[in-house]
Amino acid sequence: MSDPVSSIPNLGPASEAAFARAGIHSADEIRALGADEAYRRLLLSGSAPHFIGYYVLVMGLQGRPWNDCQGDEKKALRLRFDALKASLQGTKEKGRSDLEAALSYFGVVERR
Repeated sequence: MSDPVSSIPNLGPASEAAFARAGIHSADEIRALGADEAYRRLLLSGSAPHFIGYYVLVMGLQGRPWNDCQGDEKKALRLRFDALKASLQGTKEKGRSDLEAALSYFGVVERR
């Protein structure tokens, strides 16, 4: 049996649920994907980008407390986070096609 997502230090039930929405159901999957790809999949599944959430994941995968990230290391992670976020702009951000994202931008909403 695989370890649950919440077995990674710093990640709890909310992270486990968010990763499940992204199709990631175990700590092993996250480790295999790496922090950047796992976080990218979170964003594609509709999670809002949040720098602290990103570096909490990075620190957890290293077995470090979330607040251990400081100084130059934190600045470097911020650059990685910003690049990751920017790479999703104009693509299937939040799981939407480019057309759906454009229609949403102009306020066109699907009726239910």
